[in-house]
Amino acid sequence: MKVSVCITTYNHGNYISQALESVLIQKTDFDFEIIIGEDDSNDGTREIVKKYKEQYPYKVRLFLNDRKNVIYINGRPTGRWNFMNNLRNARGDYIALLDGDDYWTSPDKLQKQADFLDSHPDYAMCFHDVRVILEDESQFIGIAMPPGQKKTYTLEHLLKGNFMHTCSVMFRRGLFNEFPEWFHLAPLADWPLHLLNAQHGDIGYITGVMGTYRVHSGGIWSSEKRIQQLKKAIEVYRFVSASLPPRYSGMVKRRIVVCRLQMMEKRIGLFLKILRLNGIVDLYRRVFYPLCPPE
Repeated sequence: MKVSVCITTYNHGNYISQALESVLIQKTDFDFEIIIGEDDSNDGTREIVKKYKEQYPYKVRLFLNDRKNVIYINGRPTGRWNFMNNLRNARGDYIALLDGDDYWTSPDKLQKQADFLDSHPDYAMCFHDVRVILEDESQFIGIAMPPGQKKTYTLEHLLKGNFMHTCSVMFRRGLFNEFPEWFHLAPLADWPLHLLNAQHGDIGYITGVMGTYRVHSGGIWSSEKRIQQLKKAIEVYRFVSASLPPRYSGMVKRRIVVCRLQMMEKRIGLFLKILRLNGIVDLYRRVFYPLCPPE
């Protein structure tokens, strides 16, 4: 088996069919399997994926999960167990990721990425550009491209922040043995996974849009406020540092400092916004500027 497509889904009733159809239209000269991890949705998602399993019994491997397996992180239910279970059951040489609310836009995506990894044995993974839209496709937000648009990225680049959307990534299976214990509790799944994989090879960038990422209130990352995102990034750095070679410890510490400074900047900006809304800043300017004008 050349490629395993791992799809995690929960309450994606409005989107999962589009996601699956975008996989089924892939044109490849190799066999690939579709692994669906369904987390006991209550919006009809489970019924939809069951029909796809019936229609494509030899292509689709369906895992109907129970809510008792859900891992809670910071008191909130997550899809972490589902995510890890999919990866553990993958049989392909390469693994492509897709969330149940996103979809691919190029029928050649799997072939192009598999060809890249075949011809670059020293690379651990590859990714491509992604179109970003609102959930109902009523508004095009932009094209997500990596910083600098280099042909090759490394672990050092990835430690500065995750620039790869989940639906764009393909990586070699088995680059590390087991998920470390901290992975069960990390606030994010995809970025830590990429950081673990990137220790075993470079990251290739394939130009061109081949997938679509939805921004909506139900999204795990897109709905987060910036301060919360930075808090989660700090947590990831603290967790993943245990699995990184010692030479990266200084860089991790510096990235944590950068995140804290950005959090402080955001909080100061929020504080000033509140003051402006309450008229305090305008009052200060009217009273004190005439007495002590700025130079």
